[in-house]
Amino acid sequence: MMQATEPPPEITHRLRLIVAGSTLRSRRAIENLKRVCSQRLAGQSDLEIIDIYQQPQFAREYDVIAAPTLVKLLPLPVRRIVGDLSEEDRLLRALDLAVLPSLGEA
Repeated sequence: MMQATEPPPEITHRLRLIVAGSTLRSRRAIENLKRVCSQRLAGQSDLEIIDIYQQPQFAREYDVIAAPTLVKLLPLPVRRIVGDLSEEDRLLRALDLAVLPSLGEA
């Protein structure tokens, strides 16, 4: 007897992380974004990491002037956040995800 499989989750976030090589800032941005995606978007994100050293045309296509830059294409509006994405509250707001209160808050 075959078991019914659940349909794949709907993609709610389309993200492009533009990096410049394997610098420390690029690696931190990748790690920080992947952590947030796995914890908060569990399979609902379409994440592509683009190295502008290998694919420079994407810097122009996504209007990137500094790297690393995260470009949130969906949900609209399109947003960009520059840096290593270590400020999680700022990253969550940019992704339109609720910021959870910290344990010390009442």
